[in-house]
Amino acid sequence: MAASSPSPASMSGHELNRCLFNALKNGNTQQVIQLCKIAPQGPLHVTSIHKDTVLHLACYSKQKDLAIQLVRMLPNTPNRSLTKVINDVGNTLLHETATSDRMEDVATLLLAKNSELLSAKNVQGETPLFRAARFGKIRQFKLLAREVDKDNDAEGWKYQFFSDDQTSILHIAVITEHFDLALLIVRTYPVLIDMKDGNSMTALQHLACNPSAFAGTSELGLFKKLIYYCIPDKKGTVEEDDDTKGTDTKRYVKWLLKLLMWEELRREKYKHTSAWELAKVLIEKDTSWEATERTALNKGKKTDQEKTDGSSGLLLKTGREGLFIDCKKLDENQGQCLDEKMPKTSMTGIRRDETPLFLATSWRIKKLVVEILNHYPQAVEHVDKKGRNILHVAIQYRQLEIFEMVIENGMLARRLLRATDAKGNSLLHMVGKNRKGPKMETSEGPALDLRDQLVWFEKIKDLVKSDFVHLFNHKIQTAEYLFAKNYSKLHEESRKWLEETSKNCTIVAVLIATVAFTAAYTVPGGNQTNGKPVLLSRPFFVVFTLADVISLSLALMSVVSFLSILTSPFRLQDFRDSLPQKLTRALTYLILSVAMMMVAFAATIILIIHNKQSWTEIALSSAVFVPVLFFAYSYSPLYAQLVKAGSYLSDLIVKRIYPGGQNPNQYPLDRSQRSGCQITEV
Repeated sequence: MAASSPSPASMSGHELNRCLFNALKNGNTQQVIQLCKIAPQGPLHVTSIHKDTVLHLACYSKQKDLAIQLVRMLPNTPNRSLTKVINDVGNTLLHETATSDRMEDVATLLLAKNSELLSAKNVQGETPLFRAARFGKIRQFKLLAREVDKDNDAEGWKYQFFSDDQTSILHIAVITEHFDLALLIVRTYPVLIDMKDGNSMTALQHLACNPSAFAGTSELGLFKKLIYYCIPDKKGTVEEDDDTKGTDTKRYVKWLLKLLMWEELRREKYKHTSAWELAKVLIEKDTSWEATERTALNKGKKTDQEKTDGSSGLLLKTGREGLFIDCKKLDENQGQCLDEKMPKTSMTGIRRDETPLFLATSWRIKKLVVEILNHYPQAVEHVDKKGRNILHVAIQYRQLEIFEMVIENGMLARRLLRATDAKGNSLLHMVGKNRKGPKMETSEGPALDLRDQLVWFEKIKDLVKSDFVHLFNHKIQTAEYLFAKNYSKLHEESRKWLEETSKNCTIVAVLIATVAFTAAYTVPGGNQTNGKPVLLSRPFFVVFTLADVISLSLALMSVVSFLSILTSPFRLQDFRDSLPQKLTRALTYLILSVAMMMVAFAATIILIIHNKQSWTEIALSSAVFVPVLFFAYSYSPLYAQLVKAGSYLSDLIVKRIYPGGQNPNQYPLDRSQRSGCQITEV
């Protein structure tokens, strides 16, 4: 007997929900339709624990055909408005539909049923149009935008385009990295370009905080880089939308492209291209750099603010004029007070008042900085609310490339290099402060990190006037004192790291010296009764002897060099030149000693083979050398960093020997008066 059709009398609420949920999960369209016919609310029957209706789940799971049939099952005059059919997070049916371009036809049917769905907001204050922008669905956005533009005034336009936390559709498209949609929004609604969100940030400011949007190919391997350059800048032929699963041929092409990483790199390159096109449009409209702070000359007298807190801006050299930026209070007619209470954007959580130029500098987006300065070269003189210019920011975030690019212009460099911020900090003081921003993940140890900071200090000291070296900030601190104070912890970590490295390497060097010394008395082939080596007449015996002697000598020299590091006083200035040079020299001796031991082993193996010794002995002799190879491989990153550091140190020595040979564009200031004082420990 055939099974009877389910009826409300024979099926409980939980059983109905279970059947509906399983049918939706399995994509069984006919079963869902049949179950909805017997459900009390039909397609609007609540099925999930989050108050999702059957139609909610069909739209969310992108079951287009099922959703269309369910919408057509809805009465033209439902008992309750569709705007009240919401789930736990306040999403209407149109909210769920807006997250997929595949559901464009469903959205059209829903709007025909009830156009008020277009203005409904969820608990986050997002309209369906905002949701389409959040998920980067261009076709859905165009459909909903056309409906919004039909009969909305300025107030209705603001209601549609902004969430409750003041985030606009342009902001959310940039934050979620849908730059192609953001470019469409900019061209359609250019008035949104200057709009600020709850964090007082424009779309360009958000873009300037996203270095991955402009990342080039430096982090790609050779194979990926080759594929990246072969990909056209335009969007590929295999579309990303979810309109259909496609034919078997299309699925095979997608699988093949994914296998070759073409699809992944194509999306990455398209993101970079779209972000750059968007940045150029936003930069043309951005004039935030014009809102610079007022400046005044501080001739060594205390300001009113300084008199209240006891700080001072005096210079050791009387009469020297230092540039002082008064930004304690903003002009009432320009800008807003920092203490003003404004809602913060939930997507970012941090309020930033810096201009896109300074944000791009701090995030090391050189391409964006160059583009801004190409459009507005005078923007290089912008001063923020803290009294900092672009060089202060570049130094504080250790952006060397941007710093060197700015000071190439000698005229601007002279003014910018002499500037101090609102707290009396010169560029040297900025080096003395702890580095801000994310650190690059490298294989360097703390000693090499400290060396980099000391190199920065030396570089900036070479550029500024000698009397700025002794400049006091408003806390009566010189740059050298500030550096020693802030980097005292790193100094201690560097000392410990260098000691441990030297001790470990000393043990290895002693072991190598022991093996080399022992090998001199146990020569390959053994000795005759008169003590003369059996294989003395072989050519490779001379190679073995020389390699063994050189390996022993270099190992002992390495031991002496590491001992000189261990007995060093570890003064702060020693980490700039002396200690890195000693470590480089010691590691060079050690690596060369290992290399000579390898040559000695190779000569021994050749001699043994030529003497027709057992292959078992040959295999054992070869296996013994595996740890030596592993050691050389393990220390190669450290050695590479030390060699890289040596290139700067050699340049520094040349500049001190031949002070007249520096590049006038790279070092525009006269350094003849450069102070010879050193950084002292606190």
